Amino acid sequence: MHPEAGRVADPAGLVDVARLITAYYAEHPDPAEPGQRVAFGTSGHRGSALNLSFNDDHIAATSQAICEYRAAQGIDGPLFLAKDTHALSEPAAATATEVFAANGVTLLLDSHDGYTPTPSLSRAVLTHNRGRTSGLADGVVITPSHNPPQDGGFKYNPPHGGPADTDATGWIQDRANELLAAGLAGVKRIPLARARAAETTGTYDFLDRYVADLPLAVDLDAIRAAGVRIGADPLGGSSVAYWGEIGERYGLDLTVVNPLVDATFRFMTRDWDGKIRMDCSSPYAMASLIENRATYQIATGNDADADRHGIVTPDGGLLNPNAYLAVAIDYLVAHRDGWPAGAAIGKTLVSSAMIDRVAAALGRTVVEVPVGFKWFVSGLLDSSLLFGGEESAGASFLCRDGSVWTTDKDGPLLCLLAAEIAAVTGRSPSERYAELTAKFGDPAYARIDAPATPAQKDVLKKLTPDQVTATELAGEPIRERLTAAPGNGAAIGGLKVTTENGWFAARPSGTEDVYKIYAESFMGADHLAQIQAEAREVVQAALGGA
Repeated sequence: MHPEAGRVADPAGLVDVARLITAYYAEHPDPAEPGQRVAFGTSGHRGSALNLSFNDDHIAATSQAICEYRAAQGIDGPLFLAKDTHALSEPAAATATEVFAANGVTLLLDSHDGYTPTPSLSRAVLTHNRGRTSGLADGVVITPSHNPPQDGGFKYNPPHGGPADTDATGWIQDRANELLAAGLAGVKRIPLARARAAETTGTYDFLDRYVADLPLAVDLDAIRAAGVRIGADPLGGSSVAYWGEIGERYGLDLTVVNPLVDATFRFMTRDWDGKIRMDCSSPYAMASLIENRATYQIATGNDADADRHGIVTPDGGLLNPNAYLAVAIDYLVAHRDGWPAGAAIGKTLVSSAMIDRVAAALGRTVVEVPVGFKWFVSGLLDSSLLFGGEESAGASFLCRDGSVWTTDKDGPLLCLLAAEIAAVTGRSPSERYAELTAKFGDPAYARIDAPATPAQKDVLKKLTPDQVTATELAGEPIRERLTAAPGNGAAIGGLKVTTENGWFAARPSGTEDVYKIYAESFMGADHLAQIQAEAREVVQAALGGA
């Protein structure tokens, strides 16, 4: 734990924005270096100009690759372009605009020249495409999510409005790297002034359309009638203008706790490792809001692109993301009469088993998928999933009439739902969770890291169930050994082992020589520690001599 965790950063430790922007334009990556190539992970390409992993060359090449991908897929509608408040997002948006316009793409920029949350872009794509079979829209969000201030990110959302699958991202990544290796030969580009003035470049009022549609998904009348006091902290991110508009338009008792935007994020408290990180699920990053929790009935935080949520209550402080997912599901199924009776609940395989117990009591099926919100897209789109949620504080759910709201994570939606829960039930989400634990048990959940060589990580990714020879875990018979998600059969890139009252999942890190162990016990902290210890032994035995 860093000694400054939970404290506001010293000015001397803030990112040098001028140096960062200069590096974006002046430095050029070496495509022969793996760390300097375009690399699409679960949330697009991320990196920093300071280490030659997010520079003008990367964005020009990736934007050109997206143009060629669109053409190959017959996507000829508008492309919505959104950006968050990170310092590198503005120059990256300029680069992308120059390339998209040069390729004749119909480009829609924010009409306020402001910041656009990921869910607002998802909603825009879906709204445009509703009822269409041609002229379909897609979008790009320029954001590294909750990453530190020196980072940049660039992600693509195809016409379904959610995160792109690996077929799309793999094609775009490979083509972008070909363009980098060719010295950007083949990249079309025009100056920014011409690009903005092009006939194919227009604007779209993301904020107005998103805020106007919110009553389709959340009972804002109930929140207003109950007078729920809400404190919304955008954490310096793209939801900053949205929260003020939501409060004013719907007459809510809503205070924007911190309306400041500063590319250094100097107002943030340091995360557990001393870094500035806009992680609304971290008690260290959310320390200021937690300290003032008595001021509001519901206090909320969002990360920089507002696709994640953090819920703080006077009685419970920062609610664990898994706990809030269970509370949200329990409430929504009971208060959404318009939802399809057969619609299921989507969860990632490292989310709490409390969700399974709640769903069983509600008579709903659980669809358990690998990590990544992309696995929920099709189900939310066709309403076969009523809710999709990740343990990392990202979720979305259907409109009140059972139609799709967004196919990407929506932080403000889940924050407003917390206020609706308080308004309708008269109890905070943390009080509601206490009721669930009294009924279903009180799980202990944690994630730890264990060392692994690159060779061991590769073996772990490719394990088969028969390689796990253990028959017991922490004193209980093993029920399942999973290397594919039960909800869709997709490879989980690791291992999950379950018993009656506990489970663990092990997945290799994509950035470090460790593997992550997620574990949970309904028999207390000591049993959880036993699961964690035995999980290491089970994994090491399965890895053999790797």
